[in-house]
Amino acid sequence: MALFMTLCISVVSAQTEMKIGKSQNHALSIDELFRLADENNRNIRVFSTAVQEAEASVKTAKNALLPSIDASLSLSYNSNGLITDRNFSNSFSAPIPHFGNNFSLEVSQVVFAGGAIRNTVKIAGLQQQIATLNAERKRQEVHFLITGYYLELCKLKNQLQVFESNIAQTQKVLENMRMRVGEGTALQNDITRYELQLQNLDYTKIQLQNSIALLNSQLTTAAGLPQSVIIVPDTTIVRANLKNDPIPDPTTALAVQIAETTGKIAVHTEKISRAERLPQIVLFAGDYLNSPVTIEIPALNKNFNYWTVGIGIKYSLGNLYKSGAKIRASRLATRRANEEKAVIEEQVSLALDDAFVHYKEAFTLLKTKEKSIELATRNYHVIAYRYENDLALITDLLDAASQKLDAELQAVNARINIVYNYYKLKYISGTL
Repeated sequence: MALFMTLCISVVSAQTEMKIGKSQNHALSIDELFRLADENNRNIRVFSTAVQEAEASVKTAKNALLPSIDASLSLSYNSNGLITDRNFSNSFSAPIPHFGNNFSLEVSQVVFAGGAIRNTVKIAGLQQQIATLNAERKRQEVHFLITGYYLELCKLKNQLQVFESNIAQTQKVLENMRMRVGEGTALQNDITRYELQLQNLDYTKIQLQNSIALLNSQLTTAAGLPQSVIIVPDTTIVRANLKNDPIPDPTTALAVQIAETTGKIAVHTEKISRAERLPQIVLFAGDYLNSPVTIEIPALNKNFNYWTVGIGIKYSLGNLYKSGAKIRASRLATRRANEEKAVIEEQVSLALDDAFVHYKEAFTLLKTKEKSIELATRNYHVIAYRYENDLALITDLLDAASQKLDAELQAVNARINIVYNYYKLKYISGTL
């Protein structure tokens, strides 16, 4: 079994070294990965395009504030007219100039529509804000995803260092055991059991290397980097001096801001519904050029030009009984938007409280795990000394080594846990 595991480890190690040989190592901090993701991540680009689309919609809505200018030109062929009595008798032909033309230019400007146009423009602006907030939320989702990958990569790298240190330590113990076997103060069985322990450590090391490769692939994809790039994380982030800051304000959360903006849209939609009960006032002006003049008999082969300026009022009497249901529906939509905002604020507040409790708890956990390392290391040295003096069994030494390894791994995880909970707080509060 030991020979088979050694062969497998050698093959996997050779394949890993071949892949790394063709790759490029890049030391990147988490902030640098955030910047790369902002520039290259496809999900972020999709929402950035949505923001540009919303900006174009705002400009389209503002066009309703501008005057309307309509021009028309037509050329026609006219037949001769036919004139008859009322009983269609005594008919005779009335010549009409066959070539006809018509040109008109009309300008109109809505000066009052009950606030419908103004509120439509405001809704378009609020929809642009929602698009921007959604883009920022997607950006922070990608950042938080990268944070998870990055910290997991740091965790695995640190675990790899712990295993490599324990492998080196185990090899030294094996060398010492072989010397003692030669001296007749130890059994060959002790060496066999420790060699199996070494093989298990080597196999776990290969598993860690494979997990690191998978995480590296996910990170490069999220940051828009080539798959050949090997990201070397800045492990100082694990030992960063993070402060025990107070709970962030839940109103800064993007979900709360989106809900608040949605409520404002509902309010303006309700105003548009109410505006339908008000008249529309329009200023207009026009110039018309027609030929021939067919209101005379015989028709005149002349150009007839006139212009007009005026004011018009339009009122739909049907809206007096039709718009009531629409107003009630928009009023209920406004109430629902406000209730949803209150629910989201409550959920965000609870999420922040939960994350903050875990953040504070992580500091206590780290102190506990650091104390565990101290105790496990002290215990290992005592057991190792006793084993060298034939006062302890090999099983005691293996147990002590396992306890020391487990304590070191848990301490690494505790440090990572602090950083993760810190970034989670920032993500929930919308400040990542």
